[in-house]
Amino acid sequence: MDDNRSRKLLLQFDGGSRGNPGPAGIGVTLTTPEGKTIYELAEFLGHHTNNFAEYTALIRGVAAAVKLGASELVIRADSQLVVRQIQGQYRVKSPDIRPLYQQAMGLLEKIPKWSISHWYRENNSRADTLANLAMDGRTTIEFPGSGAAER
Repeated sequence: MDDNRSRKLLLQFDGGSRGNPGPAGIGVTLTTPEGKTIYELAEFLGHHTNNFAEYTALIRGVAAAVKLGASELVIRADSQLVVRQIQGQYRVKSPDIRPLYQQAMGLLEKIPKWSISHWYRENNSRADTLANLAMDGRTTIEFPGSGAAER
């Protein structure tokens, strides 16, 4: 199978906010099981909380995986809160975050098989770098690998 059309993808994401709330940004990477990067996103979000940024990163990443035709998605993130809420271990209490949670779950329903797990920040360095790039530059940069734009 061509890497560009791989049905199994790895999503790593990170979101951050300087000041919480403050200038916020996200980083998203999608790779094949072999490690080939097929999609990256650094996006500045404006003035938001860290939790808003983390959920937005998850939403952007899952949406990209859906567009790329993922049939299996392995998700790794350094936000214990988001991971445990998506796993159903924690309730979503914040009325500001609940719609983002619902949007993320709706997108995940479009992927036949998925899992999410917590990774420590040092194992999520590329997504963290992209989030910081977005916050530092106050810009959005999308890096589709070959084939990512083919929807």
